[in-house]
Amino acid sequence: MARPVSTPHVVEAALRAARKLGKDVADVPVALIATEAGISRSTLLRRFGGSRTALNDAVRAAGVDPGGLPPVRTRAVAAAAALISESGLAAATLEAVAARAHCSVYSLHAVFGGRDELMRAVFEQHSPIIDVEQFFECADGDLSEMTRGFYRTVANALSREPRVAPAVFAEAFARPTSPAVQSLAAYGPPRMLGVLSRWFDAEIRAGHIRDLPLPLLAQQLLGPILLHVLARPALSNVPVWSPPDIDTVCDVFAEAFVRAVATSRR
Repeated sequence: MARPVSTPHVVEAALRAARKLGKDVADVPVALIATEAGISRSTLLRRFGGSRTALNDAVRAAGVDPGGLPPVRTRAVAAAAALISESGLAAATLEAVAARAHCSVYSLHAVFGGRDELMRAVFEQHSPIIDVEQFFECADGDLSEMTRGFYRTVANALSREPRVAPAVFAEAFARPTSPAVQSLAAYGPPRMLGVLSRWFDAEIRAGHIRDLPLPLLAQQLLGPILLHVLARPALSNVPVWSPPDIDTVCDVFAEAFVRAVATSRR
């Protein structure tokens, strides 16, 4: 009488077959896995209810990504971004991300090293920082044109789905000392200030804006557009609030910023 086929036995056979072929488990034919396990293909499929998906799930439950899907990093960043947008920063636990990304927590640790690096990867992809860096690399114009372009860039980045940056700001205002906020604060603001400081320094040297402290210039620039875009979704449902289109908002804020910081000779 043939001995029962255990799930660990088949999983180990699947991993051995994948290593021999240099492929992901999901890309190894069931027949080859069955041969490696010393059983027939039909026996293997019966053990897993006739489903290849169940076999892949067993491999995943053993802490190994079976593959056949986009890379764990891609899936995890997308899953974490969706969770943050839907329910806030605290919702993106490693367990919740792993469940949505169809991977194991072990795989997340292998790819990111921990939750902080995962959050940085999400923020890197979904914050306005890359958009702003690309804007300043390509844009050219006078102070008014650059300011209007900057505002449109930030407004577009903050308004798109998934709305990661607004959720991060909400967490920062509510729990500024939380470890996740502290980790992102050590990464995001210095990078944004670095980009803005290069622009401000060039404009100051050219005599276009007054030589004001960098933090104050950055606050005057960023404050209005951040407050407007973050509050706009909620205020749009208030009967007495009828916000203008975003291009008009950017034009008005740009004019106000230039009037506030420009040198008198402009």
